[in-house]
Amino acid sequence: MARDISDDTPITDTAELAAYLETGCKPEAEFRIGTEHEKFPFFKADNSPVPYAGEHSISAILAGMKEKLGWDAIMDGDNIIGLAEPAGMGAISLEPGGQFELSGAAVKTLHETCRESNRHLAVLRAVAEPMGIGFLGVGGSPKWRLEETPRMPKSRYEIMTRYMPKVGSQGLDMMYRTCTIQVNVDFSSEADMRRKMALSQKLQPLATALFASSPFTEGKPNGLLSWRGDIWRDTDNNRSGLLDCAFEPGFGFERYVEWALDVPMYFIIRDGRYRDCTDITFRQFMAGALKGEIEAWQPTMGDWTNHLSTLFPDVRLKRFLEMRGADGGTWRRICALPSFWVGLLYDAGAMDQAEQLTADWSIADIHRLRDEVPRLALKAEMGGRSLLDVGRDVIEIARAGLKARNNLNASGQSEAVFLMTLDEIIAKKATFAEDLLALYNGRWNGSVDPLFAEFQY
Repeated sequence: MARDISDDTPITDTAELAAYLETGCKPEAEFRIGTEHEKFPFFKADNSPVPYAGEHSISAILAGMKEKLGWDAIMDGDNIIGLAEPAGMGAISLEPGGQFELSGAAVKTLHETCRESNRHLAVLRAVAEPMGIGFLGVGGSPKWRLEETPRMPKSRYEIMTRYMPKVGSQGLDMMYRTCTIQVNVDFSSEADMRRKMALSQKLQPLATALFASSPFTEGKPNGLLSWRGDIWRDTDNNRSGLLDCAFEPGFGFERYVEWALDVPMYFIIRDGRYRDCTDITFRQFMAGALKGEIEAWQPTMGDWTNHLSTLFPDVRLKRFLEMRGADGGTWRRICALPSFWVGLLYDAGAMDQAEQLTADWSIADIHRLRDEVPRLALKAEMGGRSLLDVGRDVIEIARAGLKARNNLNASGQSEAVFLMTLDEIIAKKATFAEDLLALYNGRWNGSVDPLFAEFQY
């Protein structure tokens, strides 16, 4: 999230919180695609991390991109922490360890998504290369220790850094040493949201397996294919993971609100300053927990919107749905992730087929799969079948859904062209993480350093 929200509209009843989510409903003709991707900046000379401040730094890159793009600076105190396109068509933000994120504009087709990514990366290279800085797209920091990873001067991250060790063993690794690709999709009604939430939660472990790209930690194999996926198993289980309630027949906006109300808060913003609120839930905040402690103690819609952005389930509900299971990856994977989900979720026939395929998957099965995938990826099993075989079927369903959308590029290709990366994984029977391990054990001679040169953007 590039910018925390300021909206002083007072909240008087929890029904207003569900109504806020419901405003996301829109006609299918207005459905859009929003793609987000993160990458690790590094100095090409020695593959070391890039600091926030200095002549060659994260802040210098942001300043250079501001000049080239004409976007508005996002500030936290005196520090530039992101950029926003003036008309709301995209933003650039920083993750805690300096991971550079593009939150793309809401666009109609996957062709537009990929052009947007191309433009972003071209501008980024033009600014960063004279500084000797490159960018790496993988799911986990392959070399740097936590203590040598830079920390961005962003107030919400200071609060999270203090809080994370209290609620899980891997929260700081999540913050500082992981990257992801995400796609945001729309829904037409509460019932449509319910179907998409349930289906995408079932298939999120498959996405983790297909996009696994984090087999290294501190320069060595970590025994996993998606270290990032494993990190989320013990980051903060009050606010992350699989939402069992989303499989209930009556699940809807109100049920999600009830869950969110009982998740501890991170902060509220008053007079431009962040106040640590990790000792109360939003429900307690609504009940007046801060009355007498601060003057503006009443909850606002800005507080609620910011709270929603601090919840981390595998599929997150805002006024759209966020698919959160994939590791970061190369440019082709930035296009492949939205093609996978749009093909499944934006065509009625594809959704029907995917629901039929997963109809017998129990909640316990999905939890087990989610636990096994970081280590086994496509070798994990569901219903007596490997995820490789399941993935082959699901990708074909997505392909049919994309072809049915009939959005063609100038060469007459449908959006299904972006599934080619996943087709290659299925054909080779190996994930990107397994490819990297083969290189490490082969011509890289037990070093992760060639990864930076060979797979930078």
